[in-house]
Amino acid sequence: MAKKIRKRAKKAKSAPRYHCNACGLVISVDEACGCIDACDIICCGEQMKEKK
Repeated sequence: MAKKIRKRAKKAKSAPRYHCNACGLVISVDEACGCIDACDIICCGEQMKEKK
């Protein structure tokens, strides 16, 4: 009889998440683009705020 081995799911890295106040969309940034200046993430015509 073969033993079943359960593998634990890897925890996701703590990526910055952004929230749109207008529609409620939430996105996470998995990899930064590497720009020198900060990039704005726009949704519904407004800049998304970082969700803490």
